[in-house]
Amino acid sequence: MSAHLSSTLSTMPDPSLVDASLSAMHSTMRKQRIQDFIFHKVTMLFATSVLLVLVGIIISLMIGAWPAFHEFGPAFLTTVEWDPVNDKFGALIAIAGTLSTALIALLVAFPISFGIALFLTEICPPWLRRPLGTAVELLAGVPSIIYGMWGLFVFAPLFADYIQPALKATLGALPIVGMLFSGQIMGIGILAAGLILAVMIIPFISSVMRDVFEIVPAVLKESAYGLGCTRWEVVRKIVLPYTKTGVVGGVMLGLGRALGETMAVTFVIGNANKLSWSLFAAGNSIASTLANEFAEAESTLHVSSLYALALILFAITFIVLSAAKIMLAGMSRKEGVK
Repeated sequence: MSAHLSSTLSTMPDPSLVDASLSAMHSTMRKQRIQDFIFHKVTMLFATSVLLVLVGIIISLMIGAWPAFHEFGPAFLTTVEWDPVNDKFGALIAIAGTLSTALIALLVAFPISFGIALFLTEICPPWLRRPLGTAVELLAGVPSIIYGMWGLFVFAPLFADYIQPALKATLGALPIVGMLFSGQIMGIGILAAGLILAVMIIPFISSVMRDVFEIVPAVLKESAYGLGCTRWEVVRKIVLPYTKTGVVGGVMLGLGRALGETMAVTFVIGNANKLSWSLFAAGNSIASTLANEFAEAESTLHVSSLYALALILFAITFIVLSAAKIMLAGMSRKEGVK
């Protein structure tokens, strides 16, 4: 009995060693909690800093734009006149130019980008997929001023000699649509700016679409093919529903680039403060107006009007992105009902 008790006591751990082990464990846990706390606060700081910068930009734009809105009121949004000499300013021409060029760019770029992404993911031979994909991504890295110079010196002359006369002779002869394709043929203008923007945003939209198309599980597409679906049916019923969020995100990314593009549009839009139904006519956009006049603005009202244009551009972008989010939320609710 005594021998058994002594062997049992000899096998029990030393209390001092147990205390040291527990102390080390508590120290390690305390250190981990401190590290987690620091990591949480640092990442929160990074996240909130973006919001703080955004709020700061909005506040600075509102402060800068207040004299213009105080002087002209809501009529600033609907006034066509832009006269720096007499300090009479209105934003309608710039707003119309921004929206029309961005809409033209999106109408042209979306189907082309969709076709590029679809070809690269579903149709393109494997040996050609990487070179074409790399070429598309390289286009996204070309500076906007290069697009502007190319548009002014290469695209505009060709556009005036060949494309605009054809559009005027065909679409310009139609009863209602004809007013959009009438007027003087110059090579530069709203339509030219929209087409240059389309060339610029195609790489962004197609790259995002290609990436989201590639994440569709192969088993879903193979199952659809096994049921006898055609390639277009697989894309329409499997790929697009599965990737609609990414597709809309890519389109919104391209639209945001088109709305805020400056130098390329400044080169080819014509920079004329006039409003016309013709897409051939020269016009102006918010970004091009800011680029052309901000450095030369002298009067307080002129500078404030430019700040107001910048605030309006911010609001337009915010509304577009919010509409995209609302549309995606509606699509998700419909899927839940089904």
